[in-house]
Amino acid sequence: MIDKLDKFCPVRYNAGMKILLFYLVMINLTAFGLMAVDKHRARQHRWRIPERTLFAAALLGGSLGAIAGMVLCRHKTKHWYFVVGMPLILAVQVALCVWLAGGQFVV
Repeated sequence: MIDKLDKFCPVRYNAGMKILLFYLVMINLTAFGLMAVDKHRARQHRWRIPERTLFAAALLGGSLGAIAGMVLCRHKTKHWYFVVGMPLILAVQVALCVWLAGGQFVV
């Protein structure tokens, strides 16, 4: 399945980068899904997904998916710690990637 990423991505990546890209796509889809499911459960007054789980998904690399879930599902947008925390996590993750890459990105 990872080899199928070649036709979607014009840049050549080594195997490690393909695995990382696959992981990031999956964790972001998971974070988005968690936000959507939690919103659905909130509307039905059912058992909710713990906030620490939502933050854990973001910290594991799914911050962009979590932010998309917040915006598109209009979920957790009145809680300051989500409104500030999720973009802050994303900013730290992007800064960490830039630092680890030595400031060099091939596009």
